[in-house]
Amino acid sequence: MLPNFGSPPPPFRKCPSGAGRTNRASAVARTSAPETRRGRAPSSGDAKMQRGPRGCRDRDGPAGGAGKMRPELLPRRERSASPHLSSVPLQMLFCLSGTYYALYFLATLLMITYKSQVFSCPHHYLVLDLALLFLMGILEAVRLYLGTRGNLTEAERPLAASLVLTAGTTLLSAYFLLWQTLVLWADWALSATLLALHGLEAVLQVVAIAAFTR
Repeated sequence: MLPNFGSPPPPFRKCPSGAGRTNRASAVARTSAPETRRGRAPSSGDAKMQRGPRGCRDRDGPAGGAGKMRPELLPRRERSASPHLSSVPLQMLFCLSGTYYALYFLATLLMITYKSQVFSCPHHYLVLDLALLFLMGILEAVRLYLGTRGNLTEAERPLAASLVLTAGTTLLSAYFLLWQTLVLWADWALSATLLALHGLEAVLQVVAIAAFTR
């Protein structure tokens, strides 16, 4: 008979709790994996979360702050907008000419009244001067309106019409400078200044029309 060394060791059995933990961990890993493993594209929310900081840098600048947007991110309307062609000096000259002509009209009207009372001039000549002055006032108002409209809207037709009226008012300015019934030194100074303004306006109008028609 063999000697008895003791009872045999108990058989080893696997713990069911460990297997359950392993299975649950693998299931959680499979469910938490991104959907791209199963062939699905990531949702828009996931994509925004992934590229959020990078998109901010692209739009706002390297620091994510108040930087300039890249040209390719600007709206198409802003990229394709043409530069403004309106002439700022011409617009300022229109305003100056309108203000000066209001003073010119009042001063010339007062001087015609003064000439009729002080000097022995034929009244029909003074009536002609007065009629030409009012005609010049009407032409000047229409000229300034068409010139301002054509310059601001970048339209060459109203500006061309204003240029034609500028030529007409220039001739009337030359009449009051040289050929009216009685020319005083005040008439000469006022008419010479108005003639210079009209000449400068005509030059700028030609330049603006050439820029609009390109």
